[in-house]
Amino acid sequence: MSTPVLELRGLGRTYGKGETRVESLIGIDLTVAAGELLAVMGPSGSGKSTLLMLAGGLDAPTTGQVLVEGTEITGLSRRRQAALRRRSVGYVFQDLNLIPALTAVENAALPLELDGTSVRKARATALAALAEIGIEGLADRFPDEMSGGQQQRVAIARALVGERRLVLADEPTGALDSVTGEAVLRVLRARCDAGAAAVLVTHEARHAAWADRVVFLRDGRLVDDTGRQSEAESLLAKDVRG
Repeated sequence: MSTPVLELRGLGRTYGKGETRVESLIGIDLTVAAGELLAVMGPSGSGKSTLLMLAGGLDAPTTGQVLVEGTEITGLSRRRQAALRRRSVGYVFQDLNLIPALTAVENAALPLELDGTSVRKARATALAALAEIGIEGLADRFPDEMSGGQQQRVAIARALVGERRLVLADEPTGALDSVTGEAVLRVLRARCDAGAAAVLVTHEARHAAWADRVVFLRDGRLVDDTGRQSEAESLLAKDVRG
């Protein structure tokens, strides 16, 4: 059996102490294989965004392990974690995190340039990513010259640029109209079909329908109703029925 692209083992994250202590995630065991698109659903505050932050090495778990292609990132130095993220992990943040002083193509090319790719090659690869999302015409615009939806598409292109093996997307279609949102999900699906793995956090059952598998978080715990229809599947069925 091949090594999962992402593996979470007994993952837990606690914030605060004493009366202010909050268990955001509790004992999460999860694997995502190459070629798989996993959707994560759950109510607000259930731990979905925390799960992505931990999976991408942007936060450290209180307990448990995070492995990306067999490498335990929780045991790496900050420098090696940053290098792994630049090369292997694409992240779409809810707040986008575009750099205002850089154009769309410069924002998309930044991870490659930070990893030592020449400016010329990084720009060409970034232009291809922008074209994949359908916004190559915005390449030389700065974030404040674009709409919220256009900025979000730039952020998605940045997450997909290069040979990313793992894409973590936190509500990536939130600022997009339904047609553009479907186009973005189609690109994400195609990346997985080409061998990457992706984790999609969404509250939309119609978006989760693009996934190979859906898991549901509630109060920091992963819902797994073995032998029964899962809570996530119930949501999908309800959405299809209208």
